[in-house]
Amino acid sequence: MSREYDVAVVGGGLLGSAIAWGLGRIGQRVCVLDEGDIAKRASRANFALVWVQSKGLGMPAYTRWTVHGARSWPRLAAELQEQTGLDVCLQQNGGFHITLSDQELEGRAEIFRKLRAQPGGVDYKIEILDHAQMKQMLPHIGPEVTGASFCPLDGHVNSLRTFRALHTGLARFGVEYRPEHAVSNIVYENGAFRLTTAQGDIAAGKIVLAAGNANQVLAPMVGLEAPMGPTRGQVIVTERTQPFLPHPVSTIRQTDEGTVMIGDSKEDLLDDTVTNKGITSVMADRAERMFPLLGRLNVVRSWSGIRVMPKDGFPIYEQSETCPGAFVACCHSGVTLAANHAYEIAPMIAAGALDETRLGAFTVKRFEKSEAKSSGYY
Repeated sequence: MSREYDVAVVGGGLLGSAIAWGLGRIGQRVCVLDEGDIAKRASRANFALVWVQSKGLGMPAYTRWTVHGARSWPRLAAELQEQTGLDVCLQQNGGFHITLSDQELEGRAEIFRKLRAQPGGVDYKIEILDHAQMKQMLPHIGPEVTGASFCPLDGHVNSLRTFRALHTGLARFGVEYRPEHAVSNIVYENGAFRLTTAQGDIAAGKIVLAAGNANQVLAPMVGLEAPMGPTRGQVIVTERTQPFLPHPVSTIRQTDEGTVMIGDSKEDLLDDTVTNKGITSVMADRAERMFPLLGRLNVVRSWSGIRVMPKDGFPIYEQSETCPGAFVACCHSGVTLAANHAYEIAPMIAAGALDETRLGAFTVKRFEKSEAKSSGYY
């Protein structure tokens, strides 16, 4: 079997695009095989946060990985703009998780006490602020706000423009993007891979499975596993308004275009064709209690989307022992970790092996030991 490509990346969402961009950047011959717009893309429920605070409870390695990703984002944003002329609107001046009761605030403080107590973690600055301290930074908060946690590494981007910049960059690196190429079968023979699609077969020396929840079906074809617990999230977007929110909040952010996004739900469902009005109502109510001025704005759209969530909330990076050259990548935080996928994961794949000292905690072997849920969400 001929090796048409050095690497075939299965999945053209944010995760697959970041890895493919990183591979193209170092001169690999890459093909991205994408199901197309009929896919239940996690990007549809994407809140576009570059988020560090509270990540990694139960797995200190994830804290280190997330902090590294956040600190690498300015480099990625600058390189994408230089290559494509597209500004992804990275704003990284710190973010808040707002609380509406003393109990919520104490619960937030307890999370960080546990994070700091974990051996092998990384110490990054987190502040617990009261209402008065918050008022100085976010003057428009409502009277019910009791406080917040604040992390200076947190931020957000324009996720659609980031996606466009990555795909524009892929084309300029010579990476082939093939939509409508859902992969139905993978065969490993003679040291290479043949991927079957409705548009014909693709041959590659290595493959990366970055197809979100579809990895559950694809991974066993090459001796891998992808234990997933996919979830549904809902998003509300308001009309444009004057700038009032200079920092992102874990559940509310004002975009560079002036709209306000509200997203604070997690359901164990796979139907993204409907929204739960009860959940939408609670999301909107909490948002208005945090920022009363939101009550004056019209909602212009609301939708649900299926998110990618590994079974314990932490990323999965694994390489196949039975089919050398096959890799799987799964994560919830595709935006936060995009720079890591481009600058760290991609060179490892090109070299043919993941760095166990960096990524050993993220293999599927951990599921043999524990089924514990994490704080990998927010």
